[in-house]
Amino acid sequence: MHNKTFVAVAVGLGLIGLSACGASDGGSSSDSRTVTLVSHDSWAVSKKVQRDFEKQSGYKLRVLNDGDAGQAVNKAILTKDNPQGDVFFGVDNTLLSRALDNGLFQPYTAKGLDKVAAPYQLDRAKHRVTPVDYGDICVNYDKAWFSKHRLAPPQTFADLAKPQYKNLLVTENAATSSPGLGFLLGSAARFGDGGTSRSSGAESGGGWQDYWKKLKANGVKVVDGWEQAYSQEFSGSTGGKKAGGDRPLVVSYASSPPAEVIYAKKRPATAPTGVATGTCFRQIEFAGLLSNAKNPEGAKAFIDFLVSKEFQEDMPLNMFVYPVVKGAAVPADFTKYGPAAKDPETMAPDKIAANRDQWVKSWTSLVLK
Repeated sequence: MHNKTFVAVAVGLGLIGLSACGASDGGSSSDSRTVTLVSHDSWAVSKKVQRDFEKQSGYKLRVLNDGDAGQAVNKAILTKDNPQGDVFFGVDNTLLSRALDNGLFQPYTAKGLDKVAAPYQLDRAKHRVTPVDYGDICVNYDKAWFSKHRLAPPQTFADLAKPQYKNLLVTENAATSSPGLGFLLGSAARFGDGGTSRSSGAESGGGWQDYWKKLKANGVKVVDGWEQAYSQEFSGSTGGKKAGGDRPLVVSYASSPPAEVIYAKKRPATAPTGVATGTCFRQIEFAGLLSNAKNPEGAKAFIDFLVSKEFQEDMPLNMFVYPVVKGAAVPADFTKYGPAAKDPETMAPDKIAANRDQWVKSWTSLVLK
């Protein structure tokens, strides 16, 4: 049994089911005093904070966990005419255009949106989604392994392709996993889209495709999802140690090291894992009022709650993400062991929308075949 933290670290991925709050049968509740949240499996909130929402709003919260982020978004699109719930949480900037282009959400301007920092408001003109949190997808390293082998851990995307790091990195499939896709987008932001490289392309900087050719030649291992990569293959995690993981580099989150500290049986003085800060890609998660929601008023009340200071301050230690509301405090452990990346790679939503599917297709034929 994996503890909740390591699920929570996989923001937007959630391959392990957390128990749903309340019933999880199909279809939205017709009870006008119940608001149904559809989310990925990594949704988590303190019981007290959930009770406060229910007390303040008069609505009972019902949660329907629907797999990892990609699965949950696709299912929501397929059921949009008769949605399973009223509000959806967990669509991130890598998949946002897919949800918006398919008319998944109806506009709503949340009370308290003025307190959300501007860089996170990616749908500012139409307010179809409300920013809730952000985190950084980054390569994590096993400190003990690098110390034992007297090797400096990598710090940048380019470092990962160097010979001294051969057969050390495990990443997730960009077609099936949120951090896997984020890592691909981070490499595209870093190296550009060079198109199909010529024979000399590897030396002449032919974009992310040439970079991934180098990674493949350097022995990168690709697995389906975060849970397998982090808790089985990675030598630095609690789960990976038990499973005999032999890869000291993994694509995970900047917030994974504090999870290793906070949930350790015996608390270490320092985190056993570190972050290669030059490999980070900024991920932002949103919530939206589902089109055809049966209880739109309840959904609006819940979206307002998601950007309240109470929820924003509760979130870091439950889902291991950062608040987007100005002035929301972040726990000391979180900032000490998992500071957000200072200069992460980012990409405009319209650029992601224009290229994502083709890039994933190219990546799959380049790396997996």
